[in-house]
Amino acid sequence: MPARIERLEFKPAPGRSAVAMTWLAHLDDQTRLLARDLKGITAAELQWQLRPGMNTIGMLLAHIAVVEVHWTLVAIEAWSREEVGRRLKFGLDDDGLPLKRRGTPPAHLRGKTLAFYTALLRRARNIVKQEFASYRPADVTRNVTRTRANGQVTHQDARWILYHLVEHLAGHYGQILLLRHQYADRKRK
Repeated sequence: MPARIERLEFKPAPGRSAVAMTWLAHLDDQTRLLARDLKGITAAELQWQLRPGMNTIGMLLAHIAVVEVHWTLVAIEAWSREEVGRRLKFGLDDDGLPLKRRGTPPAHLRGKTLAFYTALLRRARNIVKQEFASYRPADVTRNVTRTRANGQVTHQDARWILYHLVEHLAGHYGQILLLRHQYADRKRK
């Protein structure tokens, strides 16, 4: 029997900036893989907490969505946090992160299913795609200056922000996989 050949490639969505659309293709691919790895997850597993003060898978999924729209609309486009929350239909502080030292997940996430988080992630990604699809090549080099709550001033360009969105998603994807292993291991003991 001949070996199965798998074709791996990125097909950026059409848009004015090939750079922006390529980074969005990376986000979409990581999200597709994450969805595959979450297939069959229960609401109980989504809200399971290893111990107080630690994130749940559900919190991390909500956080991924919140961060995508925050960096895109608040950091780059200077929208208000309230307007972004209305557009996302989820408050930018509603992911529960960061938890206090012995904190528990937010009550409003209790019992949420994968369908809830998938819809939230889809809304966030659609907002991001709509924003970046209109970017011209010069827009991705635009510098953004931000002052953090601690007073630190940072400068980023949209290319770095797109990179960071992929980096952020991938980091939390790894945490989610670890939590899935810990949850399964707990059930075996």
